[in-house]
Amino acid sequence: MKSHTILLNINGEKRSVIVRSGDTLLYVIREKLGLTGAKPGCLNGDCGACTVNVEGWPMKSCLMLAVEANGKKVITIEGLENTPIQQAFVENFAFQCGYCTPGFIMNCHSLIERHPDAENPLIKEWLESNICRCTGYAEIEKAVKSVLRKNQSRE
Repeated sequence: MKSHTILLNINGEKRSVIVRSGDTLLYVIREKLGLTGAKPGCLNGDCGACTVNVEGWPMKSCLMLAVEANGKKVITIEGLENTPIQQAFVENFAFQCGYCTPGFIMNCHSLIERHPDAENPLIKEWLESNICRCTGYAEIEKAVKSVLRKNQSRE
């Protein structure tokens, strides 16, 4: 399989990496760049454990080829250090085992950035793209709403 050198803008840092044509973004992030926050779950796009942010949108990195991310801005959970949504997950006990948590946080961060005035139907729709097998989604939903409320009260 042919190799390519791509340039990723990952968590604000430009990184050059040699990839094969069929390497997924998840594989490259974890195995070549050592960023292990995005988790391999189903590896077919159903669970969302591998969610990252690409150009401001949540992306299941197991479905995206690394070459498709060439030159694009990619944020992983490691790039969201100390963000309001992370704190809200802690304050609202929005996790149990934690395996799905990075993907949920990335998805929720994108939701808050894209739709700062999101209401229940949109929040529920966005949360449907990720799966948690340990708990219900009430705490996760509560965490998202708490950040949205704080942001709206500052306006």
